[in-house]
Amino acid sequence: MVSIDERTGMQALERKYPTKPARPGQIERIEFEYIRHGTLCLTANLDVLTGTIIEPTIAQTRGNEDFLGHIERLVDLCPHAGWVFIADNLDTHKSEVLVRRVAEQIGDTQDLGQMSKCGILASRRSRTVYLSDPEHRIRFVFTPRHASWLNMVELWFSVLARRFLRRQSFVSLEDLRIKLLAFIEYFNEVLAHPYRWTYTGRPLRA
Repeated sequence: MVSIDERTGMQALERKYPTKPARPGQIERIEFEYIRHGTLCLTANLDVLTGTIIEPTIAQTRGNEDFLGHIERLVDLCPHAGWVFIADNLDTHKSEVLVRRVAEQIGDTQDLGQMSKCGILASRRSRTVYLSDPEHRIRFVFTPRHASWLNMVELWFSVLARRFLRRQSFVSLEDLRIKLLAFIEYFNEVLAHPYRWTYTGRPLRA
């Protein structure tokens, strides 16, 4: 079971001047002016059982083909296993190419129809129903709208922001990519643990 989401618009910001370290009676001072070097998108996968990040994708785009390639690389880790992907309702998570690839992977040879016309591919709703089918070896569980907090990888994104992105300086997109992969490796080895829900279901009050 894997929790998936994209962290978009990750900026490679280079601080214009070096950070001044903390000294007695003085906190660390981080330069507020910066140079922009572009943005990257991280598609992260949280293994719900272990709390580790597996097979991340770092790219400059996040279209239908990007997400399809991401899912293919995950499934290739264990081609014959049962996979459950937890994701939000982004259109790229319910695309025609994804439905066709899932059908191919599970050996479904039925006519899938045509986009916006008929069959399984006819609408966003029909594609959602197909991808969510509990009988499929590879299936998706889509979180309710406006409930991103139900997707556990969002908890990891907050760790990423606090421990990695907030105080860094990157001289290029490649520098951002290399340091990001190094952080993920460090997280998996030192910090990773299964997340435990603490919300009991009691209605929240203002």
